[in-house]
Amino acid sequence: MKHRPSVYQPRALLLLAGCVLPCYTCRVSNTQNAQGGARVRIPPPLIFLGFIVLGVWLHHRRPLVVAIPPIVRHVAAGLVGAAGAALVATSFNWFRRTGQNAAPWKPSPTLILQGPYKFSRNPMYLGMALVVLAPGVWMSDLWLAIFAAASLIVVRFTAVLPEETYLTERFGESYTQYLAKVRRWL
Repeated sequence: MKHRPSVYQPRALLLLAGCVLPCYTCRVSNTQNAQGGARVRIPPPLIFLGFIVLGVWLHHRRPLVVAIPPIVRHVAAGLVGAAGAALVATSFNWFRRTGQNAAPWKPSPTLILQGPYKFSRNPMYLGMALVVLAPGVWMSDLWLAIFAAASLIVVRFTAVLPEETYLTERFGESYTQYLAKVRRWL
């Protein structure tokens, strides 16, 4: 019997090309989205939340437990979670003080160089990674420690690099000087 190509294959290829090519050409030709902000396609908090869910699910399916006394891990988890939440809140507060929207896809009228932004170019994302790490410490499970690092890697490519490109284009030399002075994470 002769193999007949499916009628749906050309449609699927056209659909795929129609979705991928415009996204690729936009990414290459323009650093801003339609709203005038950085071309960030996935909200970073969703990435961190996804890694928390995946880590907790894997903890219940195939735990990677480390033997740490409960009091030590609970205190450590509380400190890590509190530090992460404080970093996120402080960073977010600086956006509010300057009248800006913290969403990376919204336009940035000014650079924020105060508060935690004096020490890290991405303190909000660093804080979110600590929030991912905290339940892993609480449960004494390595999955969330692994995923805290993985979340920063994913956010680097999906948010940080597009934001840096956008901010360099928007603020020029002042942002380039900031890049030279302040590290990306710590």
